Amino acid sequence: MLGLRAMKKSANSVRIISGHLRRRKFSFPANEAIRPTGDRVRETLFNWLQNEVLNSSCLDLFAGSGVLGLEALSRGASKVFFVERDRGIAKALEENLGLLNLPQGIVCHANALDWIATAKAMPPFNIVFLDPPFTEELLASSCAALEESKLLAKGCCVYMESSITISKIQIPKNWIRAKEKKAGNVYFYLFIRRD
Repeated sequence: MLGLRAMKKSANSVRIISGHLRRRKFSFPANEAIRPTGDRVRETLFNWLQNEVLNSSCLDLFAGSGVLGLEALSRGASKVFFVERDRGIAKALEENLGLLNLPQGIVCHANALDWIATAKAMPPFNIVFLDPPFTEELLASSCAALEESKLLAKGCCVYMESSITISKIQIPKNWIRAKEKKAGNVYFYLFIRRD
């Protein structure tokens, strides 16, 4: 079991910063590809989203530790789909959802772009978290696939993290940049999808 208690020696941990799970820590497998969004950036992000999270349907597309989706659930999101391609990390995320008593979190073990292509028959998402591994250039292809997929509600909030400025990434023309900030070497953005 890789959940909250079992991963002490070969794991990393992160804490939820607000909501009904405030201060709860959870563990996830040690993996170079996982770079959980830091407390300061998450606090800024959820300040941006403060009027959007309650009762929202969210997609954490490159879930990793799952901290963005878990933070959304802690703050009242009605459902979060976590998409993670690494089997061990997906399993740990499922265990953490169970240990945190969050049945409204659903883990999908899949490649993000493949999942988008096959996830057609579901209600559209209100919030999407896009934080792919920085070493892989997946933001532009993920944005294009999401826009074509019909998975995004009108007015959907799309959060992105990147090691490069967004000016170097092709974003759908109907996504309006609402917020942006930089923390260390991380650029982060909030876009609003218009029809």
